[in-house]
Amino acid sequence: MKTKLLMAIPILCFLLMSVKPFPLNAPALYDTAQDSNIIGVYDGNEGYGYNFITQHKDNGSDFTMTFQKVDDAVMKEFDLEGELFVNQKFEVTYNVKIVKSKDEDGFDQEDEIYTITHLKKL
Repeated sequence: MKTKLLMAIPILCFLLMSVKPFPLNAPALYDTAQDSNIIGVYDGNEGYGYNFITQHKDNGSDFTMTFQKVDDAVMKEFDLEGELFVNQKFEVTYNVKIVKSKDEDGFDQEDEIYTITHLKKL
């Protein structure tokens, strides 16, 4: 029994020494370095964002994806403020950024901001 314990202690120490610490700037891990794509039907603009109805990849059920921002170049090409493109199908290219802020009680808060970077009408 003592031999097993004497062998286990150095192995455990080696494993603990090889573990890297968790980075202090962890929220940066949430920023998407690359754009993502969905296919969706434009459902209009609400006060809180631009809605596209799309489908879950795993089960095919519909859900609404809301984008809080749209790049200026995209907005010049597609007037998403009006009704012209409602019920039109698009390939939406977007990115997600994490924005840190304080809530009304002074606690840290992280919000995901979805930004449309490119639209392609299908």
